[in-house]
Amino acid sequence: MKVSIITATLNNAKYIEACIQSVINQDYKKIEYIIIDGGSTDGTVDIIKNYEKYISTWISEPDCGVYDGMNKGIRLATGDIVGILNSDDFYPACDIIDYAINEFESKNVDSVFADLVYVKRNCPDEIVRYYRSANFHPKKFAYGLMPAHPTFFVKRSCYENYGLFKTDYKIAADYELLVRFLSKHNISFSYIPRVIIKMRTGGLSTTNLKNNWILNREIIRACAENGITTNMLKVLSKYFIKIFQLINRP
Repeated sequence: MKVSIITATLNNAKYIEACIQSVINQDYKKIEYIIIDGGSTDGTVDIIKNYEKYISTWISEPDCGVYDGMNKGIRLATGDIVGILNSDDFYPACDIIDYAINEFESKNVDSVFADLVYVKRNCPDEIVRYYRSANFHPKKFAYGLMPAHPTFFVKRSCYENYGLFKTDYKIAADYELLVRFLSKHNISFSYIPRVIIKMRTGGLSTTNLKNNWILNREIIRACAENGITTNMLKVLSKYFIKIFQLINRP
């Protein structure tokens, strides 16, 4: 199987190199790496150019945000499987893609997901939260819960059949896409009991209370658009699980 890995970025010269290196150092060789830059001016493009021979396709042009960038990458992808790797994130080992592909082949599923850890932005060896995707069931979407999207690998045909990220969502387009794929269209999935992504803290959805309010409103909207009944009280209950993840990190 050929795997397309997509990184959408904007002005992230400080961290994108670690992201790129974690992809090009994978043991799995059938990787198409696509980088979509939103018109960076901070040296990000220079770093991308330094690794140009390892990158299948890259573009740098203004876009309408990270989800628009992801959609551009998906449209360019030719792999059987598509994974999204944010430019703040990285694979913590060289066998991650091997592991994911083995899961696809052994379980014969449409998608796989796994665990991730949040790490300190400037100290990626220090874990601050463990995000477990274990025991996920589509019924949990009503409570604002989802598998860790950065760990989500899915057959490209699912994007072709069921659509891309909705760019009118500001923060929760990844949540909406997972609801649409896993609940509304019932694509098959398998869980990998392993950390396959390290994510630096400080992302869009965790920056401040305003963003969290927007996130929760968009979660309710995503559920409504995909036939799931929920309410704000149910969605807010997810924060008890997040506190548990903080307390019980490795």
